Amino acid sequence: MKLGKKNRFPMDTVDIGPLQLKARKVDFDLSATPLHWIPGHPVAGHTLNAYHLLFPEVERFFIAAFKEALPEIVDPRLREDVLGFIGQETVHANAHEDSLDDYFQRNGIDPGPLLAQSRYLLGRVLGPREFRTDRARRRHLINRLAITAAFENFTAFLGHFVLNCRWDEAGSDPGMTALFRWHGAEEMEHRTVAHDVAMYFDPGYWRRVRTMVVIFPLVIWISSRFVWYMVEHDPAVRSSRLRVLLTVLRDGRAGMLPTARTVIGSALDYLKPSFRPDDTGSMAQALSYLATIESRAA
Repeated sequence: MKLGKKNRFPMDTVDIGPLQLKARKVDFDLSATPLHWIPGHPVAGHTLNAYHLLFPEVERFFIAAFKEALPEIVDPRLREDVLGFIGQETVHANAHEDSLDDYFQRNGIDPGPLLAQSRYLLGRVLGPREFRTDRARRRHLINRLAITAAFENFTAFLGHFVLNCRWDEAGSDPGMTALFRWHGAEEMEHRTVAHDVAMYFDPGYWRRVRTMVVIFPLVIWISSRFVWYMVEHDPAVRSSRLRVLLTVLRDGRAGMLPTARTVIGSALDYLKPSFRPDDTGSMAQALSYLATIESRAA
């Protein structure tokens, strides 16, 4: 996980050992959250809001694939991890979706067209389908598990980012900040599960390469569409597509968004034969943050 001579991610110095993944009870109040929830950085806020919209359907795609795979997993430890993963991702999807209508509609943006696009892509194009043979069904399942692992590489990377970003320095909305950091910390907590499941069904290296080659441009394309929709429907932000791109790059340098260099580096790391999700970020940092979430809930 190196870029030049510097590690992009802080590594854990102590092996924490196996974790028991669990869904946490959370509650985030976005009733007063403004559309520009990172003051002075409206494009960064819209970029993150795009994922706020995408996450429910992305995570339901993960859940459907894992539920279908579960009967074929005989390893007891992996089964336990998969059940914990499903529980956490279900809460993630619900937490983001519960605030969608109120937050976006209250701030004058209709999320309907974007939600329809994500449901079509993840539900109908990439999601579960009927096949005439069990072999074809299983091949499609393995492909979906590989897609899940590739996506989870990005969610773990984003989880590390949100735990170390500089939103607070800009005076970000505490409710939205807490929502993203809780989600990011749990993505870090279960960062190995999707990769382990994909390797359980197909340990071949080339499927991982093929999947990332498809998923990386897909993620960039759909993210760009969602971000531009947000900007286009925000009368307070008048900007061209080129200026939006330049602003995204600038916000990356300011610590409000991941930099292009780290995004590309994360994808390239995933393509290494020696790749392990454990190398992304610090598990100790993620668990420390989750401990604060649990104490507040208690």
